[in-house]
Amino acid sequence: MLLLALDTATPAVTVALHDGEAVVASSSQVDARRHGELLLPAVDRVLADAGLRLDAVTGIVVGIGPGPYTGLRVGLMTADTFGLALGVPVHGVCTLDGLAYATDLDVPFVVATDARRKEVYWARYADSRTRVTDPAVDRPADIADQVAGVPAVGAGALLYPDTFPSAHEPEHVSAAALASLAAERLAAGVELAAPRPLYLRRPDAQVPKNYKVVTPK
Repeated sequence: MLLLALDTATPAVTVALHDGEAVVASSSQVDARRHGELLLPAVDRVLADAGLRLDAVTGIVVGIGPGPYTGLRVGLMTADTFGLALGVPVHGVCTLDGLAYATDLDVPFVVATDARRKEVYWARYADSRTRVTDPAVDRPADIADQVAGVPAVGAGALLYPDTFPSAHEPEHVSAAALASLAAERLAAGVELAAPRPLYLRRPDAQVPKNYKVVTPK
């Protein structure tokens, strides 16, 4: 097994290789505006660090969000393209699950990432491997009662300390955690999600409802 994992659902552009036993190389850069520019060079860098070629990869793992439309689709389209070019399966993993896995917590907690518009993408976990609610998008104040009294991780939690007073790192997901979680689940025979985006809301860019029609004279 050699999994190439990548995620662009948060400001982090993150890539890793996992050989079924451990992460063999990884790279993460935080830049919310340069997902498309940074992702492929990061893949090249990780392969070079591992001394491997792309055709050695036996599977692709991609974070499916939730996340902003523009950033998220960069990772998903890249993963689909690699899968088609190499003839290997493409597996989806919830980005929030990757963040949760990196904590190694064995107590209930919350993961929250920045959804912009003064909202967070979030979910509750029983432990680092077990999500107990579906991913959702809400204003922090509207979920304060639901997340009260439990630790929280992620950039969304760090942004809103009034709602998440016990927030701590990791701030963004890492492909290393995503790959490790996927490898563990695949080894256990667990079927992973399809590589389809969890947008949870419509994109910011939309066709205007009322626009002026210009007709030739």
